[in-house]
Formats: sequence, C-alpha cells, structure tokens
Amino acid sequence: MIEDLLSEIESKDSFNYEETFNLYKKCSELIIEDEIIAQKLVVNILAEKNKFDTNLNLILTDLIEAVGFYPYLEKENLKLDSTDALIRQVYHHSDNLNKFLHEDQKHLLSLLNSDKNVIVSAPTSFGKSLLIEEFVASKKFKNIVIIQPTLALLDETRRKLKKYDEYYKLILRTSQETSLEKGNIYLFTAERVNEYKEFINIELIIVDEFYKLSSKRDDERADSLNNALHYIIKTFNSKFYLLGPNIDGISKGFEEKYNAIFYKTQSSLVDVKTIDLYTANKEIFDKTTHHNKEGYKDAVLFKEKKLFDLLLENSDEQSIIYCSSPNRVRYLSQKFCDFLISKNIKRTNSDLDIIEWINQNISENWSLISLLKNSIGIHDGALQKHITTTIIDYFNKGKINFLFCTTTIIEGVNTSAKNIIFFDSTKGINTKIDYFDYSNIKGRAGRLMIHYTGTIYNFNPIPPNKQVVIDIPFFEQNPISDEILIHLDENEINDIDSTQYKKIKNIPYEEKGIIKRNGVQVDGQLNIFNAIRDDISSKYPLISWSRTPDYEQLKYSLDLGWKYLMKKGESKSLGIKRLVNKTFNYGLHQSLGRLISNDIDYIIKSIEYYEKYKSVENEEINMKMFNYGEKYSILSEQAILEEAIMTNFQIQKHWFQYKIPKWLSVLNSIQEFVCAEKGLKPGNYSYYSNLIENEFLRENLAILSEFGIPSSAIRKLEKLISRDISQDEVIKIIRNNKLLYDHNTFIEYEKNKLKEI
Repeated sequence: MIEDLLSEIESKDSFNYEETFNLYKKCSELIIEDEIIAQKLVVNILAEKNKFDTNLNLILTDLIEAVGFYPYLEKENLKLDSTDALIRQVYHHSDNLNKFLHEDQKHLLSLLNSDKNVIVSAPTSFGKSLLIEEFVASKKFKNIVIIQPTLALLDETRRKLKKYDEYYKLILRTSQETSLEKGNIYLFTAERVNEYKEFINIELIIVDEFYKLSSKRDDERADSLNNALHYIIKTFNSKFYLLGPNIDGISKGFEEKYNAIFYKTQSSLVDVKTIDLYTANKEIFDKTTHHNKEGYKDAVLFKEKKLFDLLLENSDEQSIIYCSSPNRVRYLSQKFCDFLISKNIKRTNSDLDIIEWINQNISENWSLISLLKNSIGIHDGALQKHITTTIIDYFNKGKINFLFCTTTIIEGVNTSAKNIIFFDSTKGINTKIDYFDYSNIKGRAGRLMIHYTGTIYNFNPIPPNKQVVIDIPFFEQNPISDEILIHLDENEINDIDSTQYKKIKNIPYEEKGIIKRNGVQVDGQLNIFNAIRDDISSKYPLISWSRTPDYEQLKYSLDLGWKYLMKKGESKSLGIKRLVNKTFNYGLHQSLGRLISNDIDYIIKSIEYYEKYKSVENEEINMKMFNYGEKYSILSEQAILEEAIMTNFQIQKHWFQYKIPKWLSVLNSIQEFVCAEKGLKPGNYSYYSNLIENEFLRENLAILSEFGIPSSAIRKLEKLISRDISQDEVIKIIRNNKLLYDHNTFIEYEKNKLKEI
C-alpha cells in the first residue's frame, strides 16, 4: 500500500481538495498502525508539498506534529493551532541550540540526561551528532572527550564547536596542554587518546561510529579504540554516549555492567528511494567482476556509460559515486570528465580558489584542476586534509556537483548529496560490501534539513541483510587481541587460565609497561626487545642515534618496524627498501614536491633506459631500472604525473604522518630501556619523528594543520609569527589580527583558509 501511495505522490502533477484529504486521512491511519511507515509518507508529502491543496495545511501541520517532526514545522513555517500541540512543540525546543528537536531526538536526550550511559543505533539522517552539540552548548560537562575515526570527521566537529571556545578549549593535538581555567573538549582519534597524558576529570566520552570497536569487522584500529574507551571509563568513571548507524545489538551483559541502555530507532527525517539498475543489466554487469570473462571490456564500457548518462541526467543535483579504491576514484572521475568534454558540456568553475594553490604547489598539469573546472570532485583517504575539506565545502555549496568517493563516505562525512550511486561492490580489491556498509552508503543520500528525500542507484545487487551485533572485545573477550588484553587488570579477565593471558602475565613488569604505553603488537614489541638486545653490542651506533639519522640508522629502525610492527594482512606493496629511500629523502629535502618530481624524473629515465636496451642482447644492464622502465613504458606523461602525485600523497598520509612516527616512538622507548639496561647512553628519535609527522613545520605552528591550513601558508607564517609564542597563542593571534591573514605574501586560497580559523 505504501509504495502505491509514494508512487502516486511522485507521478501526479497535483492533488485536488478531495484527493489531498484522502491521502492525509490514510496517513493519519498509518500513524496508529505503523509510525515509521507514516513518517516515510509525511516526508514524501513534504517533498512534493506544492502539489497538495493548501486549504488543508492545518491537517498537514497536525500530521507532522503527530509523527514528532517538529523541525519541519519550523522549516515549512507551519503553525500549530491548539494549546496542547503548542505546549508539545515548546517541549521539543532546545534553548541551548535555539532549534527544535524531533520526537526521537528529544527522547534520546532525556535518556542522555538520566543516570544511564547510552548506546544508540539510528539512521544517518536521524541527527545523532546534533546531540553532541547540545551537550556542549548546555555546559553540563566540563571536560569532554570526543573520539571520531577520521580526521575529516574531527575537522567537521571542530568547525561546529569552535563557537563555544569562550567556555571550552578545543584540544586537537597531543602537544596541547589541558586548560585549568575553562572546560576542555578533546577532539581526538582513538590513537591520540591513548597517547595523551594530561586528561583531567573526564565527565563525558562520546564515541562516534562505535561499531569500529568490533574485532569482527576487520578494522586495524579496533584495538586502539577499545583501549581508549576502556581507559577513560575505568580511570574517570565517565558517562558515555556511543553512536552509530544500523546496529542491531551489542555484547550481551555490557549494558548491565556499565549501567547503559542500547537504544535502536528507525526514525528518519529523510526517505531514501532505491532505484535498481542492476537487475535489468545483470548479465552484462556481472561480467565486469571477472577480468578473464569473455566480453569483460565491453561490459566495463557499458556499465561506465550507464553511470555517465545517469550523472548527466541528474547534473543539476549533487551526486556521490561510491568507488572501491583511490585508484578507482581517479580512473572513473577522469573518464567522466573526458565524457563531459567529448559531449561539449563546458562548465565555468575556473574561479575556484584552490586551483591557484595547486598550480603553485603541486603541478599546473594535475588532473584535479580539470576535474574541478568540470564540476567534479574526488574524496579519499590519500588526499591532504585541506584539499578534502575544500572539496567537500565546494560540493556542499553547489560549486561542484559530482563527488567520486571511497569508503571515506561510509565513515560519516556529511554532504549535501541528493543522490548516491553504489557503483563498485567491494572495499579495496576483494572485500565485498556487506549490508551494514551498504546501509551506511545509502544513508548518505539526502541531507537532513536540506532534502526530504534522497535516491540510491544500485549498480550491484543489495547485499543480504544480516543482523549486526557489535562485540566489545575489552568486555566480551571472545575474541580479544593481545593488544587489548594487556591493558586489562586481572579482575577484568574472563579466563585467567587461558594460554593467551598466561603469556601476557609472564612478560616482565617494566617491559609490559612499555608495551602497554606503546599500544601496538605485543609479540612484535617483544621481538624488538630481543632484536635490540642481540644487536646492542655490534650495532650500537645504528641504535643510539639522536635528532636526525643517517641512511643506515634509519634503515635499521624501519627494518625492525617493517619486520615486527606490520599487522597481519597489511599491504607490503611499497617494499621496505623503497620506504627507507622515500623517508630518508623526505627528511633530507623536507619537501613532498621534491619527492614527486624525483619520482617523475626516475620513471622517465627508466623508460628511456628500457627503450634503449629492450632489443639489446648479451649486455650487462641494470635489471631494476630496466623492469621499472618496462612497467611504466605504457603510460603517457600525464599518467606518470598522476601516478607520482597519488603515490606520494598516499605515502605521506599513511607512512609519514601515521605509521613511521608511531614506529619510531615504539622503537625509541624500547632502545631507551635496553640501553639503560646495558649502562649505555640511549638515542632519542623524538625530534626526527615529530619533523616527519608534521611536515617539518615549526613546532608552535604545526597545530595549524589541524585547522586545515596548507603547509605552504604555515611556512609563510614562520616569518610573521615568533617561534617563542605558544601554539595556543598562535591561534589567538591569527583570529584577532586581520592584517596577518590579509598579508600580500598569501595567495587567495591561503587567506581564505586562515580566515576560517
């Protein structure tokens, strides 16, 4: 019945008085029978509100109020006419935010204001994160930890909460000090929570996308999140709010132990319509998943053309295209751009301020410029933070209409997308998108308070719907990794007789303390202890370096990390030798641009070398260079440029800003211990580790990268701001000194980024 009603609403041009009355009457009946279905109908009526007889707006107003959608009464400027209804409306108003909450939000807020801890599962368009701001605005809690899985999400939250800086200090980096004068909001990833040493009296911890606690969802950062949540709850007895989408349950017994309530709702203020493009094209689309199947290439071209025609058809709306990997993002976005140009569809986006920055700092030939000019954006985990933030801003402001994304879309980046295209069916090469991931992708269609409805276009079959019960390993312990188990006291262990726990218990006390603080592979760290003990006499100079390592010292350190700190299944495609070379050259030249140009030069020389010797026999040749040249000889100059830029962005994001600093921190703590044990002077890797992680930016200015300021602008600030000023004072100076960010040394893009602070 509901599908018939929705179809009628969409297809008819208008409804007369009687037709409007009958539809509203059916909606009223549905509210009693099935409120979730009634909500869906109300949302679709509002999406087509102009089709209905306005003489019956009072009834529509009552229907909206009956399903508890108070924000939509304000949005549509509809007035309630009964005292009872007006009282209920006022009850749903947040004085802190000066906004109306919908009924389920208000109910959830009442749970959060009780003595209970709350774990909530709600659709993407429920507005769960609005309640985070409600807590902050209420000033009920002095010190709050907010854990989010990605820097993009943290940046979005920082922007929302910066208006409360009169009452709270926003702490974004582990180098910042806690404020004693006002409250503190720690906006951290789980890893940063585990590294930070200055928490005081945490009253509330919020974990966004809490399904990442699960050991069964193959997330390499689950250990860190478990340890962070467990540490805060145990140390401060903090109230907690865990939020996520499309979850059916959590570890049995967790609610009872932690005085928590699991609250699941299907209430959604946006209705997402599903359009199946797979079934009619099944035979051809299925061929695209088998590279060796006859007709594969033709099937790929057919599927791509379907996508491009669909995007063109909906070019006046914002669309996100889900792709399985950064390579697919770049391939499909470029192909679509070529498609638009071939159709002579020209756009005039040449005034986007980031284009000048790309010309000056990356390359005037980088394809992103052409994409942006044609209203196309890309978003994945490899791009620099300020670039992804800018692209999302352009998308949300309607300056670009098409956004090609990876799983970054699943992890909560909010956009104004009307349409989602579920184009690829995997995460990476082999991991199939399951129903949980699909639901999260689908939930990105239609933005709360912008669209009433969104649309997902399925180029793949919908994965089978399976119940999602999130295990919490530090509590359930079935399974539990060594990296979580080592942080639990004996009275928290479910099975003290297990072989796994006995192994942990037998680690010497001081070594166990170091391993716990480092928070990475227990076995790997034990192996590093043994390796350094074995090598300390014969290789002491390779171990005891300080400040900046030479090549052999860096190689020794990274070899240990590569051998013992890589997780099972983690990609080793880069190769340790190349990683050492890249890191050493990065430290030497202190420039990512130099790495990119070096790569391009080497590829071109290798191709020339290959062309010279490919038909020559019986001559000694450099096989490494020959093979490298052969691999890249099929690429155009443009493709070589794209490869060099993408590869180095990925290396910077994954290795320089994440893995290598962590490895060096772990190795530093272990070599300090072993050197002290042997009565030798230890090395100190901290200086070099911090430089690598922070793009060689001056220490008191490095925090600006958390605000999405490009390093080019930060380096220019080095001449304008003294090195003696603290990082907190740096923020104040930029906020209060208009002359500073209007300085002619900055290009327009850099000025705009500084103004955002």
